[in-house]
Amino acid sequence: MSALPTATVVVCVYTEKRWFDIKAAVESVAAQSAGPDGTAPLETIVVVDHNDRLLERAEREFGPGGVVVVPNDRTQGLSGARNTAVDLASGEVVVFLDDDAAARPGWLSALLAPYEDPDVIGVGGIAHPKWPDGRPRTLPGAAPGDTDATGELDWVVGCTYTGQPVERAEMRNLMGCNMSLRAEVFKRVGGFAEGMGRIGKNPLGCEETELCIRARQAYVADGRSPRILFEPEAAVDHRVSDDRVSWRYLLRRGWAEGISKAAVSKVVGTGDSLSAEGSYARKVLPAGVLREARDRNPASAAAIVACFGVTAAGYVRGRLPGATAHVRMPAAGGNGNGA
Repeated sequence: MSALPTATVVVCVYTEKRWFDIKAAVESVAAQSAGPDGTAPLETIVVVDHNDRLLERAEREFGPGGVVVVPNDRTQGLSGARNTAVDLASGEVVVFLDDDAAARPGWLSALLAPYEDPDVIGVGGIAHPKWPDGRPRTLPGAAPGDTDATGELDWVVGCTYTGQPVERAEMRNLMGCNMSLRAEVFKRVGGFAEGMGRIGKNPLGCEETELCIRARQAYVADGRSPRILFEPEAAVDHRVSDDRVSWRYLLRRGWAEGISKAAVSKVVGTGDSLSAEGSYARKVLPAGVLREARDRNPASAAAIVACFGVTAAGYVRGRLPGATAHVRMPAAGGNGNGA
C-alpha cells in the first residue's frame, strides 16, 4: 500500500456559542489515524473569524496539544478563514471540517486513500445529520427513523442528501462540511472566492461549488483529467441546531442557495454551475413529494415544493443585473478576492 499524503486539517470557528461543538470537532481530528503506521494528521489548524475572546480561549484550550490557532487575517467570513488556513497549511492535502461536525473513526484515512490516483484533486465525504429531536417535517426523508438515512432537502443543513452517490463516485463539487483538496489546487487556481460564503449565520454559500468547478476547468484546460470524488466511508456527524429545522430557516436557506448559485454561474458559467441540479429537480424532488403525499404528510410534501420554489426564485433574483456584482474570481496562484 502506498503511503498516504500528509494532511492539514482545518476547522474554522466564529462563535463561543459553539464551544462544545468546536471541542468535539478538534478532538475527533486528534483521534484519527491515517495509514497502517497509525500516524496522525501532519497538523491541525483552527482559524478564528474576527473574535478575540474566542481566539484567546481556543489558544488556551488547543495550543498546548499542538493545534495551530490563528486569527482570520483576511475578509471576515468562512471563505476568508479558509484562505487564511490555506496560506499556512504545509500538508499535501488540505482537509476542511465544519466546527459543528465530529469525524467518525477512519474518516481521515478514507479521505486520503483516493489520492493515490494522481488525477484525483479533491475528495469529500458523507455528513450525517444529528437532529435536535428526530427528523423534522420540514426536512423529510424516506426512512425518518434511521439516523444515517438521507432526505431530499438535507443540503439545507449542510448534510448529504438523497440523490447523491451511495458509494465512491465522481462528482462535480464537494460539500464544505467534510471535504479535502490537494494543496496544489490552491496554487494553481487561487482560493475560495471571498465574495461568496457564510459570514456568521448568513446562509449564503456555494463557495465550495465555485472553487471545484473553477479547478476542474483549469486542469482540463491544461490537458489533464481531474477527478473529484465522493467517498462515503469518510463520515462525519453534523449537528443540526433547533433554529435550522424551522420553516423560516428552510425558506431563507433556499432563497440564499438560489442567489449563491447565480453568483457561481457568473464566475464559471451556467452550464457547469447547474450541471448537477437538473436530474435532482426532475427526479429526486418529485419522488419525494409523491412519497410524502402518499404517506399523508402534506406538510413535508409542501416543504419540498416550497424549498424548490424559493430556491428557483432566488436564482432568478440573483441573475438580475447587479445582484451579484460583489463576486470576483480569485486570482490564479493566490487566495481570496482577485479583481
